[in-house]
Amino acid sequence: MKSYNKNLKQASRDLRNNMTDAEKLLWSRLRNKQIQGLQFYRQKPILNYIVDFYCPAVNLVIECDGSQHYTDEGLEADRVRDEALGELGLTVLRFDNGQVLDEIDGVVEAIYHFCLKEYP
Repeated sequence: MKSYNKNLKQASRDLRNNMTDAEKLLWSRLRNKQIQGLQFYRQKPILNYIVDFYCPAVNLVIECDGSQHYTDEGLEADRVRDEALGELGLTVLRFDNGQVLDEIDGVVEAIYHFCLKEYP
């Protein structure tokens, strides 16, 4: 289990109860071990962050990014976050909300191929 800031527990619960449409759609394709029998968690605290989706078996974090992630500040914050998560041996896959909503099969295929490479 990865370490996390225990003060984020309630925030992660709140985020699980208020998922975006893109997160709900992706969760519908990740939950119940639909990809290679792998367990995914949603809105999981890791370090001082809450990641959208996490699969410990393949050290994978998946992020659904809204428009705020594409500002200069958002891009820098994501870079710092991805670097910190990378130091834990985690890989971060990022998809923008439009990709998830409009191309869900392609998004799921990319996740599947990553998992297949890491967990054959």
